[in-house]
Amino acid sequence: MDAVPPLYEPVQPHWFYCRRTDTKDSWLPFSMEDSQKLEELFSDGVKEVVVATEGERYDVKLKERRRYAVYWEQAPSEVRRCTWFYKGDKDTRYLPYPEDFSDSLEEAYMIAVTLDEWKRKLEFPTGETVILHNPKLIMHYQPITLQEEWMSSPSEQTRPRTVKRGIENISVEIPDGEPESVDHLVFMVHGIGPACDLRFRSIIQCVNDFRSASLSLLNTHFKKAQDEKRIGRVEFLPVNWHSALHGDATGVDEDIQRITLPSISRLRHFTNDTLLDLFFYNSPTYCQTIVDTVASEVNQLYRLFRQRHPQFTGGVSVAGHSLGSLILFDLLTNQRTSLVEKDAIRTSGDMVTLEYKTMKEVLQRMGLEEHIDVFKKEQLDLESLALCSENDLKELGIPLGPRKKILSFMRRRTMLQVDGQGTDGNYAFLRSVSTTGAVDYEYFDVGIGQVSINYPQLDFEPQTFFAFGSPIGMFLTVRGLKRIDPSYSFPTCKSFYNIYHPFDPVAYRIEPMIVSDVDIEPMLIPHHKGRKRMHLELKESLTRMSADLKNNVLGSLRTAWQSFSRLPIAALPPVAEGEADAAALSPQQEVETASEEQKEQQNIKIGMLNGGRRIDYVLQEKPIESFNEYLFAIQSHLCYWESEDTALLLLKEIYEKLGVVLEQPQQ
Repeated sequence: MDAVPPLYEPVQPHWFYCRRTDTKDSWLPFSMEDSQKLEELFSDGVKEVVVATEGERYDVKLKERRRYAVYWEQAPSEVRRCTWFYKGDKDTRYLPYPEDFSDSLEEAYMIAVTLDEWKRKLEFPTGETVILHNPKLIMHYQPITLQEEWMSSPSEQTRPRTVKRGIENISVEIPDGEPESVDHLVFMVHGIGPACDLRFRSIIQCVNDFRSASLSLLNTHFKKAQDEKRIGRVEFLPVNWHSALHGDATGVDEDIQRITLPSISRLRHFTNDTLLDLFFYNSPTYCQTIVDTVASEVNQLYRLFRQRHPQFTGGVSVAGHSLGSLILFDLLTNQRTSLVEKDAIRTSGDMVTLEYKTMKEVLQRMGLEEHIDVFKKEQLDLESLALCSENDLKELGIPLGPRKKILSFMRRRTMLQVDGQGTDGNYAFLRSVSTTGAVDYEYFDVGIGQVSINYPQLDFEPQTFFAFGSPIGMFLTVRGLKRIDPSYSFPTCKSFYNIYHPFDPVAYRIEPMIVSDVDIEPMLIPHHKGRKRMHLELKESLTRMSADLKNNVLGSLRTAWQSFSRLPIAALPPVAEGEADAAALSPQQEVETASEEQKEQQNIKIGMLNGGRRIDYVLQEKPIESFNEYLFAIQSHLCYWESEDTALLLLKEIYEKLGVVLEQPQQ
């Protein structure tokens, strides 16, 4: 007779990494694809092997068993090749044993299976004991010295751990692997403070959530394109500038601490760590540090990404939250294009060039011809004028207004000579609207209101700029700008979306600064599940019902009920007095009317900041948020990182430019 083959089959390993938190460590599995890649390259040899994982955002050194972040600073985390797992009474999930411990268990298991001898006891030098009762029941007993000190009763001290072999025998969710090809890259800039949400998470963690949401939405809203291999994924990378500003290099934290009052220390620490960022950005010194840090970080990340993805041919966009959006706005406003003449800039449509050779030409350009004799008397030419301070001009008897114009003009001319900064109509949206005679905004740098800022240049031309919960409109207004010229667009970025929650206390609109004579509602961002939230439908339906009752249109009750019990395509406008009888419209006609209304709103041309398309997009509040707007105000400002509706709007904009249409999800 043939010998019966042994029943033993080697355990299938899966790779895990450790995530360290303040409270405890947690072990998370790599995706199936990453785990297989690690297993294939796994070797006990001397040579180190580096494996790129998680969309190439982390490198794993196999021999060292460490996982390193590629694009941001993060402590390395431990990596394990896991085969055996345990779970104690206080554990919520199974945890992996160390590899050497697992090897001992696997060897004992192999002997037990091969010899069909169970109730084997495996003792370790630490005093721990594992008993293999049968293939389904394996227990791990710890000595009392290893137990928690607070455990009192003997039954608690001797309670064993449950042991499982192989990942298929434990309840763990293996993440889906990410597509290898990257269609688009988005850099995300945070706002004030080191924390980005109410859970005090960093920009890295929040962007991880946003990326996960986008991957999930690709599976539901772009599934056909995914199945046909027409799309891959969008990569989101965090840009951290707070740590550079508050690090040892600037010394600003130490200086602020010396003058901080000792009372209410926690509140003052919060203020110093977060709210002061707003004041720093309005300081010429620290504003320069911030814009330099953001641009440098973005350029460094871009170069590193291109190095790791040499086949990448997609576009690049930028997104900013809160103050981060203002930083990006100022950077994008001051970018230069390759087609721009470096010897000229435009201000309010009027040319200011380096071709002016004489003092007379300069003064005539500024409308200050009456002061020509003063400069001739002092034998001042353009070179010597560039060395004059405001006090020098004051001693010459030049009034305050002309002094400011001359100084701003000469600073501008010096900057153009030094670094070739120029634009082609990019400053045309400025208007001299200041009510203070001492300040002439016409000659200030665009977007900052501080002539001393030298804006760095990005290594790429962004495709789209997304602003989340942005105060851009407010800052432009307090800088003295009442309107944005409809013909203005960013020099290197042709698309701009201002996305906000209706209860966000920091967010402001942009469109009224471009189209001031027409009251236009913002575009309502669709719910990612393909319909409007029920409580908003109910609110609108009750509004229509009230208007209809006021007009004694009793038959509209049925229509009003149908309007919020159906699946609407778009919001319906309230019925005003004197309008047609709503009861005469069928539900299908109402849908068509709503769709036409939505199209009409969307087709309104709003300047060129977004290529003529709409700019302001508002999220739909959740039902619970409708009960108290003030209670959820702060939460509303921090909601964007976990907002699937926001992520879907970004994906829709990105993939529309690639010819991929958003699919309606299955209800």
